[in-house]
Amino acid sequence: MAYIGVITPGIPYSPFIVAAAWCFARSSERMHRWIMNHPIFGPFLTNWTTKRVFPQKMKYLMLAMMTLSLCIMSFTVKPIGVISTAVFMALVAVWAWRYPSSVEEHDRRLANNEKIGWF
Repeated sequence: MAYIGVITPGIPYSPFIVAAAWCFARSSERMHRWIMNHPIFGPFLTNWTTKRVFPQKMKYLMLAMMTLSLCIMSFTVKPIGVISTAVFMALVAVWAWRYPSSVEEHDRRLANNEKIGWF
């Protein structure tokens, strides 16, 4: 699913890859090493697991895909469905934007005794 999410607009890859890494950490050391050293997913996973970094580029891409999805939904779904989906997407966007966008921002937050995530 993560590979499909990288290629297909509107399907996220990060939840699938984080879940896979979590499962591999508990089941297979070999597969866990493979996914953590993967050329596409490895840097994201390493930064997420060690410092809770969610890249800025991915945040903007996430917002663009959410906006595109809502635009398409507005033509095909009843207004209550679009509104409820928009509220859920807004909550997900707030969740993602509360994390640092780079390792440097993470280090700056630690140096200033700021929270890494808001919760």
